[in-house]
Amino acid sequence: MNVLVIGSGGREHALAWKLKQSSLVDRVFVAPGNAGTAEDAENVPIPETDFAQLIKFVKENGVDLTVVGPEALLAAGIVDAFRKEKLRIFGPNREAAQLESSKVFCKQLLRSGNVPTAEFQVFSDPESARRYLVDREDVPIVVKADGLAAGKGVIVCKNREEALEAVERIAVRKVFGAAGNRLVIEEMLHGEEASVLAITDGKTIVTLQPAQDHKPAYDGDTGPNTGGMGAYSPAPVVTDEMLHWIEANVLVPTVHAMKKNGCPFQGVLYAGLMITPLGPRVLEYNVRFGDPECQPLMMRLKSDLAAILDAAVDGRLDRIESLEWDPRPAVCVVVASEGYPGEYKKGFPIHGLEEAAKIPDVKVFHAGTTIRDGQVVTSGGRVLGVTALGDNIARAKYQAYAAVKCISWPGKWCRKDIADKAINRLTQSGANRNS
Repeated sequence: MNVLVIGSGGREHALAWKLKQSSLVDRVFVAPGNAGTAEDAENVPIPETDFAQLIKFVKENGVDLTVVGPEALLAAGIVDAFRKEKLRIFGPNREAAQLESSKVFCKQLLRSGNVPTAEFQVFSDPESARRYLVDREDVPIVVKADGLAAGKGVIVCKNREEALEAVERIAVRKVFGAAGNRLVIEEMLHGEEASVLAITDGKTIVTLQPAQDHKPAYDGDTGPNTGGMGAYSPAPVVTDEMLHWIEANVLVPTVHAMKKNGCPFQGVLYAGLMITPLGPRVLEYNVRFGDPECQPLMMRLKSDLAAILDAAVDGRLDRIESLEWDPRPAVCVVVASEGYPGEYKKGFPIHGLEEAAKIPDVKVFHAGTTIRDGQVVTSGGRVLGVTALGDNIARAKYQAYAAVKCISWPGKWCRKDIADKAINRLTQSGANRNS
């Protein structure tokens, strides 16, 4: 079959690369793609937001399955548009995509489904949010824009003053635009974050291996939030026993609640979790593969991704075999442009990609890249997702950073501590067992 992947980031490169390996797949198209997808698949120069042109391309090129990467397209109803034309597409429709596109919808659904999450309040105007903050105890709190904000609409506040400033930024100055028309203010949960993704057809849930993302820009989880500066899988903070608990107490009741609410969910259900001393709590849901979690997950997945997604679209996930995983951990280091997540320059030639690719068990996934005059150049804030497998998590980290060192352009930077939490946890548990 022919497959179309829609999007232009590292997630879409990883999906296209994995789909191309399937014995079921003849051609993989990516619209619009990047310099990396041009090498591993076939780029299509159609903007991802031009649904009519994408539908026309699918019909004219015998595309049997479309896979959507970005959340904004799902929230805008791309699945609805394709299904109206009787085209097979993987992802939730607009109504179900509210699980990510509206923090208010998500939190209210979690409450109705009795899914463990932080206590919260919803506000539709800044004044009532301010009154709430002034009247309550001065404690750390989280302020969230209701709508999509490219992973940056969540502000963690140490005290009331910072929370009031967050309300000002989101609801008054509208730094995230219409996403700030409503606010969610919730208690701050303490623990370690983890990501558990599952593929579902609305009835059957196929849970993927746990991963951990790194949202803050700088080492030690400091600095502003980004779209993600690196990820690794598996995440030892989520034990096998805990993963079964998450399936039973988070994923299953969420799928049931969505069905009960009249918007059955088909696609990727991504639970962003805080592993607290009292157990896992849902911070948020995403409705697509995470970026950069997708990169290490695709590196480790040995099962046929095309067969899995094809089954999900047809509602026959219950018939697929258990997923097979490479037992080796994978680490993805995001290499970014100077200035990101703020303003940054584009168009710098990238050197060293071939040298990086020669390092064993390394794959350089492209995100913000394009080809200009035959040269790969930067075109985004997050430029590359350098991903490596290793016999253990420390080795995978070493391989990834060895490949990062091969690559250069003016202003290139990355976090230096991706996967350190896992390494420290495993080191401590080993020491405890030996003591």
